[in-house]
Amino acid sequence: MAKCIMVQGTTSNAGKSFLCAALCRIFRQDGLRAAPFKSQNMALNSFITDEGLEMGRAQVMQAEAAGIAPSVRMNPILLKPMSDVGSQVIVNGVPRGNMAARDYFAYKKQLVPDILAAYQSLSAEYDVIVIEGAGSPAEINLKAGDIVNMGLARMVDAPVLLCGDIDRGGVFASLYGTAALLEPEERRRIKGLVVNKFRGDVDILKPGLTMLEELTGIPVAGVVPMVNVDLDDEDSLSGRLGRRDTVGLIDLAVVRLPKLSNFTDFNPLERLPEVSLRYVSSPEELGRPDLILLPGTKNTLGDLRWLRQSGLEAAILQHAARGGAVAGICGGYQMLGEEVSDPDGVEGGGSLAGLGLLPGRTRFQGEKTRTRVEGVFEHAQGIFSGLNGTPFEGYEIHMGETVPTGEADPCTRLRDLRGGEKGDGLARGNVWGSYVHGLFDRAECAAALVNCLRRAKGLGERSAVLDWTDYKERQYDALAAAVRGALDMERIYRILNREE
Repeated sequence: MAKCIMVQGTTSNAGKSFLCAALCRIFRQDGLRAAPFKSQNMALNSFITDEGLEMGRAQVMQAEAAGIAPSVRMNPILLKPMSDVGSQVIVNGVPRGNMAARDYFAYKKQLVPDILAAYQSLSAEYDVIVIEGAGSPAEINLKAGDIVNMGLARMVDAPVLLCGDIDRGGVFASLYGTAALLEPEERRRIKGLVVNKFRGDVDILKPGLTMLEELTGIPVAGVVPMVNVDLDDEDSLSGRLGRRDTVGLIDLAVVRLPKLSNFTDFNPLERLPEVSLRYVSSPEELGRPDLILLPGTKNTLGDLRWLRQSGLEAAILQHAARGGAVAGICGGYQMLGEEVSDPDGVEGGGSLAGLGLLPGRTRFQGEKTRTRVEGVFEHAQGIFSGLNGTPFEGYEIHMGETVPTGEADPCTRLRDLRGGEKGDGLARGNVWGSYVHGLFDRAECAAALVNCLRRAKGLGERSAVLDWTDYKERQYDALAAAVRGALDMERIYRILNREE
């Protein structure tokens, strides 16, 4: 069976996901077969495996760092918030239904066998399991029946590293306070404290680190610097979403929907020369971009209402009327059609008129489409006609079906990796939409999109294509180098080998 080490945090967004990714890469570099594990993830950024199963993208990123294929066993429970008080519950990659927070709190103990089966299956195949906690172990109102922090550590007998985010301030209080609120048996599991996201001279911290060790009786395992790497983020706490960068030569504006999901679809576009990508929440922020992108959402009807109420719908329609380019992915694609209806109450029921920019109607269904695909653009129009013939790969993950309302041809042709072909998406003028997430993960497709926008501005095409795989490998190596240099790796290995 595998050895294990767990990373918990004093808060959400303390850097647990990236620390786990770094450890996965370090262990791989040191000749060990490592795999990530997070028993329960709450995120709207998800991924579809080759088997058609849904899991959180953070564990996909960590699997990439470890050099292995992502498996739903790495994230057996995924919660996708649909409202402030309820989520879709996904177990072993398959939806179990929607639950209010109170109902899930009572239900989750029944999921312990699923968690342990997934963990034990991984443990039988790998040398090291790098486990990520969620939120904070000191959320004392949630400790009863905990299955993701100290409760999980107890179940699998994991030693723990506790990390705190110094960038947000109060790191000494948060590390000390977290340890103080734990039960004695739980505190004994913490084998090292980690100060994360530090900027500056570590010597200035040393008096505080010494006092922290004296107060808690737990050694400091390292001070990790703020690492500037470009990797997929966990969710809506991502720093990407707050960017208000200077507008670049090619200006892309992503509408920041309240239930925004899978914004990682657009990360590759940021990496292209002369491209700026902004997330906007109001007509004032929108400006005059070269392309408006409507992203996926976990609540199409609710976010369509918000789009209308915020004034962004009118701004998008004005942009399109001027001949401006608009594209939608998944929920954004559904909004661009003529109508979205929910007769079975998948999202609470009802129907709404869409933006009317694409000739299609969407009807929600109870069964979720979950599949990996490869495809090619066939009937893109206007500014985007240069996309035709461009191949891509990606995955579908949606509850609705969109059908054309006229003679419109699908703008892409898809092949399900498990067999079968079909058309997907619609196009009209300078507007198109598709259900496929990850379209731009293939660099040729990202470059082709930007070249369409360059031609529309009278600019020459860019022929160079960035190799995304090589790019991400360099990012993982940079992250691992920074964390290896900051942590006491001899202590980490002693913790792993149960020598501390």
